[in-house]
Amino acid sequence: HVKSVHEGKKPFICDICDYSCSQKSALKIHVKSVHEGKEPFKCDICDYRCSQKGNLKQHILSVHEEKKQFKCDICDYKCSTKNHMKLHFESVHEKRKPFKCNICDYACSRKGQMKQHNMSVHEKTKLFKCEYCAYSCSISGSMKRHVASVHLREKPFKCDICDYSCFQKSGMKKHAQSVHGGNKPFKCDICDYRCSIKGHLKRHVLSVHEGKKPFKCNICEATFSENGGMKRHFSRIHERKKL
Repeated sequence: HVKSVHEGKKPFICDICDYSCSQKSALKIHVKSVHEGKEPFKCDICDYRCSQKGNLKQHILSVHEEKKQFKCDICDYKCSTKNHMKLHFESVHEKRKPFKCNICDYACSRKGQMKQHNMSVHEKTKLFKCEYCAYSCSISGSMKRHVASVHLREKPFKCDICDYSCFQKSGMKKHAQSVHGGNKPFKCDICDYRCSIKGHLKRHVLSVHEGKKPFKCNICEATFSENGGMKRHFSRIHERKKL
């Protein structure tokens, strides 16, 4: 306990990647889940799988039972684990992004995010292939979201005011704020464009004023300024061709 918690010693190092930990059992779990892809624990409600029993318990509590006992003192964010709250506070409110990419200016709050960034952006490693189309990605969660939103057309979150529905809870929150709440605090310095989300303003400046289209189709040469435009293109053009 003293060596691992207070002295920060992590003597067990992975032979495949740069992961290190304080316990041999944790290294064993890491190798099985990350490098061997073993996920023996399966959710009885949805198709979620994981390598640790504790992760499955957290999944059920937060996703299906919606028990999020940890509440942020600054914003309305809630989560089911103390560690998630710590990460949220450090990355969102303290703007801590200690992990910086050696190739581009990308920075993030978690080591795992940096690894995923390098794999998908710089190494172009896309281990997960879609069984329905030519889409591929480097993250298992991204593939699950792709299949659910693009192929299964899942939109479980429905607006209480209009007939709008979407795949993610965050999308519904943004919809309610911008459409029904009329809350658009972010204003463009060049034109009179306003929006409710900071990321939308950034995309507006990049696409409209700088002419940048960073989202590229995996199948053809089409490029887009927004990920949503790419998804619509994919559904309309490439999925239709398959049919």
